[in-house]
Amino acid sequence: MKKAIFVGEGIEAQRLLVLIMKLRVVKVLFIISEDDELKRIARENNIANCSIEVEMDDGGEADIVIAKEDTGIEGKHVHFEYAWSLIFSAIDGHLLMEKAIDAIEDGMIIVNVDATVQYMNEAAAQMADIQMNSSIGAAIQQLLPSSGLPRVIRTKQPEYNQLQTFANGTTIVTTRMPLIHNGRGTGAIAIFKDVTEATQMAEQITDLRSIQTMLEAIIYSSNDAISVVDEKGTGLMINPAYTKMTGLLPEQIVGKPATTDISEGESIHMQVLQTERPVRGARLKLGPRKQDVVVNVAPVVVDGHLKGSVGVIHDVSELNKITSQLRQAKRKLASLEANYSFDDIVGSSEGMSLAINQAKLGAETSLPILLLGETGTGKELFAHAIHNESERRKQPFVRVNCAALTESLLESELFGYEQGAFSGALRTGKKGLFEEAAGGSIFLDEVGELSQSTQAKLLRVLQEKEIVRVGGTKPIAMDVRVIAATNVDLYAALHEKRFREDLYYRLNKLPIRIPPLRERINDLAPLATYLIQKLNQDFGRNIQSISKLVLSDFQEYDWPGNVRELENVLARAMIYMNLGATELQNVPLPVKKSKNIGSEEIEVNKELFKSNLSEYLAERERDYIHAVLTETKGIKTEAAKRLGISVRSLYYKMEKHQLE
Repeated sequence: MKKAIFVGEGIEAQRLLVLIMKLRVVKVLFIISEDDELKRIARENNIANCSIEVEMDDGGEADIVIAKEDTGIEGKHVHFEYAWSLIFSAIDGHLLMEKAIDAIEDGMIIVNVDATVQYMNEAAAQMADIQMNSSIGAAIQQLLPSSGLPRVIRTKQPEYNQLQTFANGTTIVTTRMPLIHNGRGTGAIAIFKDVTEATQMAEQITDLRSIQTMLEAIIYSSNDAISVVDEKGTGLMINPAYTKMTGLLPEQIVGKPATTDISEGESIHMQVLQTERPVRGARLKLGPRKQDVVVNVAPVVVDGHLKGSVGVIHDVSELNKITSQLRQAKRKLASLEANYSFDDIVGSSEGMSLAINQAKLGAETSLPILLLGETGTGKELFAHAIHNESERRKQPFVRVNCAALTESLLESELFGYEQGAFSGALRTGKKGLFEEAAGGSIFLDEVGELSQSTQAKLLRVLQEKEIVRVGGTKPIAMDVRVIAATNVDLYAALHEKRFREDLYYRLNKLPIRIPPLRERINDLAPLATYLIQKLNQDFGRNIQSISKLVLSDFQEYDWPGNVRELENVLARAMIYMNLGATELQNVPLPVKKSKNIGSEEIEVNKELFKSNLSEYLAERERDYIHAVLTETKGIKTEAAKRLGISVRSLYYKMEKHQLE
């Protein structure tokens, strides 16, 4: 910009100086004038006023002198007529620039330091659904209450790629920049685009090279990685988001083949250039980091001629992480839900009908319920059904296997712990399962395995309806319905001082005995049919019936493992059957006891005589290990202890017998 001395008097000189300052055609170093109004205008714009005697001999650093008459400064003079033509040329240039900005599809708004709109192009007016002519001179917050331009004026800090939604529902991505002159804030500018139109952009580009500057401005404002190639597949442009995602710099992509950035997969740019059809949702791995991405690529066609393609790349590693977290959340939610109802309990025998009726009555209360029964009788199924039948059905249902956790771990899991309660504890502490079950039900399976210390804390929950976290002193009120279950004779444990008497009577208010399978043989056939239908879905089989001989054998067996053992026997038999079989036949059973009262004879399944001694012993060993693992819920250390072998030997035998 040229530097000038301004010389003049009167209204015409005043108007000229004001225009010069607004349009910044030249930089006025100082004025030479006796006009008071002209002096005032100069002072407001930080322009010095000097006397003619001081400045007529030397123009200083000025390039020109703007005056109505010749000042006599050699080589540095220009008349008002020339100055006015200079102003009008600048105005013409300003109008031309304004027309060019109006032609851009990005919205643009300029405000002054008072947040008053000085300029708005047509695209901005259309996106914001406001009148462009009436907006000039209006406060930006009156037109767009959600505008961040006042904040940018105040902070003088740029804001890049910000999402904003107008009152008419249009969502834009905007970049806001402060306008600063000589260290002073003079306003702010916002450039934005309607993100709903981003996917149409590639189809509307008419000449990649001629509008590269505008395209770069749009691409650089995007949070998604973007790459552009020409009709030959040569890289033209990438944005910073692309570099951040892949680690590849522009000089590694621009001017290089479209395949340069691909670490795994085929170039979608080349595929689009060959077919002239867009491709969406293609999976690739890009760059040296092998970034997992999804690519949308569209061809750029101008006047029927292919000019290149534009690709928008989305990083799916973060999406995969979010998906994984969602799966974990769903699993956690599933663990807090009861999955079964009384309709899922199969059985019409007298003992089973009594248990179901008692459970339904108990569900209508908030009293503790104690489920008594052997392993595999379906105690957990009853717990689910009771919760779903109760008024707490929409609240959490938390399950705890008291035998599967050590005493210290069980206590912290049940009641939670405070910050620093023990080594390895979370800094923020942790909620316990009782807190997780607040308002709902908690199912304590194998409650007979609780230690005396944990029994005392459980008693406090039942009596006082409150808990105290491990390492804490503040009681926390609890509204939780306790459903306990055990296969242990609690009455015997009571007399052996292994179970607290006060806790026993608290839990035993609504005892429900679930009969073992041997006491409800009449339920065996419908129960087996129900289990087969379930296993058909698990194994992809189509078993429709059970042979009468198999049912007869089933009815002669006493089923020490109850329903769980029945399911295991059926599953094992179905695995070894032909895929097309529709009837369950030849199901080998473990050693079964004779039903003759007082007899201690052992009947051996006739199928076993088909094997030699070593095979028979191996089968018995396998069945026994499987039964112990079932009894211990798959806990290897406990199973090894009961078997009298080391954990290492147990793993060896499990691998030998193909037990999972």
